[in-house]
Amino acid sequence: MNRFNKIKVIFTFFLTILSFCAYSQSNVFKVTLDAGHGDHDFGAVYSGRIEKNIALAIVLKVGKILESTPNVNVIYTRKTDVFIDLVERANIANRANSNIFVSIHCNANKNTAADGTETYVMGLSKLASNLEAAKKENSVITLEKDYKRKYEGYDPNSPESMIGLTLMQEEYQDNSISLASKIEDNFEKLGKKLRQGGVKQAPFMVLHKAYMPRVLVETGFISNPTEGNILNSEDGQNDIAKAIAEAIISYKREYFGSGSNESIDARPVRDTTPVKAKVVETVAVAKNTPKGTFFKVQLIASIKKTPLEPKNFKGLKNVTMLYENNIYKYFYQETSDYTAAKKYLEEAKDKGYGAAFLVATKDGEKISIQDAIK
Repeated sequence: MNRFNKIKVIFTFFLTILSFCAYSQSNVFKVTLDAGHGDHDFGAVYSGRIEKNIALAIVLKVGKILESTPNVNVIYTRKTDVFIDLVERANIANRANSNIFVSIHCNANKNTAADGTETYVMGLSKLASNLEAAKKENSVITLEKDYKRKYEGYDPNSPESMIGLTLMQEEYQDNSISLASKIEDNFEKLGKKLRQGGVKQAPFMVLHKAYMPRVLVETGFISNPTEGNILNSEDGQNDIAKAIAEAIISYKREYFGSGSNESIDARPVRDTTPVKAKVVETVAVAKNTPKGTFFKVQLIASIKKTPLEPKNFKGLKNVTMLYENNIYKYFYQETSDYTAAKKYLEEAKDKGYGAAFLVATKDGEKISIQDAIK
């Protein structure tokens, strides 16, 4: 390991420690919202629909909702039509010790029939469409002054450069996928208004530089006339903002506990406050809740009850189910060994559960992964 990489590793370690300390000293949940593009960087433009304006409008609406939520502090990378370097967007979140980073964009395609939302986490992908999306967003750095020096020679057109961006992605991958899944689940509830495209991976520069759970949301295709008009409308932006804000609040509750009176427009958000886990059905039900800290892989959450047979879970055995808040949650394996848990997570992903993530319990009560590891 050369001297530069050693310094980078040490810096990252201390940044992580400071982040944990900051949270332990405060109950405030910090969210950095990033509106893509700005000023001379218009992003995608189709028939008068401008990405930089739509992204900013949605971010401000998400922020307004979150600012009315107890114990949530919102940090913006931009609140006006200005240009912010990609690395500076991430650094704003890093300096604030934010708990999550959410970058909001609009998609576009020469094929104007393309539609649907997509929420990305940092990572490599074999899908050309995912890599093209990252290439398009990463190309923004060429609008920055002296970008080759600033980004250490990074070339947005080079596959090798994109591979290099995957450094440090694993540390926050599970939580990023959890947040992305919640956002896409809420988009699905919008029904015919927007088609849900799912959680995906791609090497986005702006995500790479943010040292916390982070996602990039493509809120839909402005190149699609129907979907683009929804994105460009006040009602459409309100629906999208509410879906994203609800997902962030749900994530906060699950991993950091809940504040009082957290709701949006007097409508209750699904409560995922840590409670005593009650197993409804398992492969082998234990008589007593085991004492200690355990990890499980959450495969899916559904309103539909599915028999716990390997054939229904792509061949995976030892699947259990928890019925909570009118939702069936399906889990794979259970172990007190975090290393083993990560291997089980990889097994689940290899079977096709790309949005699977780890959850932890202590003496039968859900706790955050961070607390479980500590």
